[in-house]
Amino acid sequence: MELLELMKHRHSIRKYTDERIRTDNLEKILQAGMLSATGRNKRPWEFIVVREKSMLTQLANSKTAGAQMLSKADTAIVVIADPEKTDTWIEDCSIAMANMHLMAHSLGIGSCWVQGRLREAKDGSSAEDYLRSLLHYPEKYKLLATLSLGMPNEQKTPADLETLPAEKIHWEQY
Repeated sequence: MELLELMKHRHSIRKYTDERIRTDNLEKILQAGMLSATGRNKRPWEFIVVREKSMLTQLANSKTAGAQMLSKADTAIVVIADPEKTDTWIEDCSIAMANMHLMAHSLGIGSCWVQGRLREAKDGSSAEDYLRSLLHYPEKYKLLATLSLGMPNEQKTPADLETLPAEKIHWEQY
């Protein structure tokens, strides 16, 4: 499938079946993240892969809203980074998240970006502190987001290129 076609069909998927994601497909998703563009090739990211159901249920409480799908997901990839490596850690991690999102979709796997940075957990702590307490990553690492993954149990209509807001594009000057 051509990349633009893939992007037209990619949507955030929050409903999953009980079917497991094949390990080779999960490895491809992680490889897509590792192949991401990164400023000065610093690669500040670290990926924590969670497949244990009891832990996925706890991850669903990492935000006051918008993370519930994690309790039904097959896998979650928590993306953290060492901000001491580069001042572009947020951008670098975002590119990795986007690449994993697209790779998941290309493999027929549903995914959803669960924002973590600057968000609050259900227990009132920061999402970062909540996830650090569960996953035991070092204090110096900062949380960007979690990618929820599962076999889709919903279908969405592809985007229509004709309805994109063309007024957002400016040629030569604003």
